[in-house]
Amino acid sequence: MQDLASLVQKQKIGARFVLSAPMLGLDLVAFDRLAQTWMAQGGEGFRVDGIPFRKVVGGQFLIGRITLQRTEMKA
Repeated sequence: MQDLASLVQKQKIGARFVLSAPMLGLDLVAFDRLAQTWMAQGGEGFRVDGIPFRKVVGGQFLIGRITLQRTEMKA
């Protein structure tokens, strides 16, 4: 498992990349919560770009994969 900051920093500014629950070592419920926050507020060094891929788990649609775009990190 890599941490989020190292995954983001590997990308060039402006690059689009996919982030998934297994990449962060999270289950779908935890990843969905994070992704919902990113969609509402953005993230440190990235923004949500596109429509998230959702999986149905127990009758709920949970975000399992999301496309992000790298932005400049705030100082």
